[in-house]
Amino acid sequence: MSTTRGRLISFEGGEGAGKSTVIQAVQARLRERAIGFESTREPGGTPLAEAIRALALSAEWQGRMCAETELLLVFAARAQHVRERILPLLEAGTWVIADRFTDASFAYQGGGRGQPEERIRALESWAACDLQPDLTFLLDLPVQTGLARADARGPRDRMELEQESFFERVRVAYLRRAAQSPERFRIIDASRPREEVADSVLQALDAWLATVVPA
Repeated sequence: MSTTRGRLISFEGGEGAGKSTVIQAVQARLRERAIGFESTREPGGTPLAEAIRALALSAEWQGRMCAETELLLVFAARAQHVRERILPLLEAGTWVIADRFTDASFAYQGGGRGQPEERIRALESWAACDLQPDLTFLLDLPVQTGLARADARGPRDRMELEQESFFERVRVAYLRRAAQSPERFRIIDASRPREEVADSVLQALDAWLATVVPA
């Protein structure tokens, strides 16, 4: 008896976009639908990948880590994450809810750091096994709004310490990425109250589920 492959749903957005709140709402909806899933995050998701995350985001290396090193660290974590956890789950029929995936590299390391897209695509093919999410929610909001929310959470990590212009480039890159794959992306206005944002995500999720899950 064959097992239906699981689905990969990713959540993207700049700092302070409210991904955690939205992911909790989506988790609850999938439980209602009796869809088995596991949640994860990037960089991270496995013990080794989490150790790489701690290194990559440590404020100790602010202004000292070159863009190439950052890109390779992120994909080193992703290579482990994909092989050790994500692909086995999908192959077993379990859905995966990911707080960020490869689109974040196109936005942060590509748009933010200026790394060439062809370099990121090559790493996506090799390190990430060309794995693409089935559905991606992009929580979009003005950079200043997002950074103000992020500041309320506590001390910033190395990435969060970047200048506002960096995050403006990240936002532009995310929106460009979404425009290139409109069938996969759902752009959500995350500047609204979190309950409204979650409602919009659930409406889009329900519409998508109607096309991929038997009633």
